[in-house]
Amino acid sequence: MSVPERKISYKIPEPTLRRLPWYLSCAKLMRSQGERYVSSTHISRQINIDSSQVAKDLSYVAISGRTRVGYEVDSLIAVLEEFLGFNSMHKAFLFGVGSLGSALLQDTGLAHFGLEIVGAFDINPDKVGSVISGIPVYHTDKFSEIMQKDKVNIGILTVPISISQEITDVMISHGIKAIWNFTPFRIRVSENIVVQNTSLYAHLALMFNRLKDELKNEDL
Repeated sequence: MSVPERKISYKIPEPTLRRLPWYLSCAKLMRSQGERYVSSTHISRQINIDSSQVAKDLSYVAISGRTRVGYEVDSLIAVLEEFLGFNSMHKAFLFGVGSLGSALLQDTGLAHFGLEIVGAFDINPDKVGSVISGIPVYHTDKFSEIMQKDKVNIGILTVPISISQEITDVMISHGIKAIWNFTPFRIRVSENIVVQNTSLYAHLALMFNRLKDELKNEDL
């Protein structure tokens, strides 16, 4: 099936980018249930987002729906996967094979969204030389050598805070262009480096804070 031609928008809002994978998951669910079409209203009910917001977000991917019918499910899935970059594989190196790093190495679901971790780096002698889910773990000192063999653009950062900036600088100096930062430290990079911060602790703090407010309201 061919993917409809789309206009590329370089000014798509970040909140929209965060919501598009939800629409993709919803469309895949609909397809698994035998549905051929899905409307913005249906998506709205499934994920509790206003239908006008859904329609506005989908306008960025330039796919047209049919009045009173909605979007053709297969086309919507194909367009969203192409727009989000999930249908092409992006190679990545991971730094820091602790509990979180090891979990990411074993997460086979990442490949379904276009991310393939092809190597990991650590200084722990118990980790170096091992293979986790088919992914070799090298000593960090070998990064320059390995980078020359495998041209990789993405680095995943799961190291301790104390060395997060140091490892960031090493990655960038050897050609890494984008960093998925799982540490609670705000790494410093130049404007041409893409950084996505995903701090589990920050999300925990947000959840705990909101939970505390809800519990207070219940006690009133």
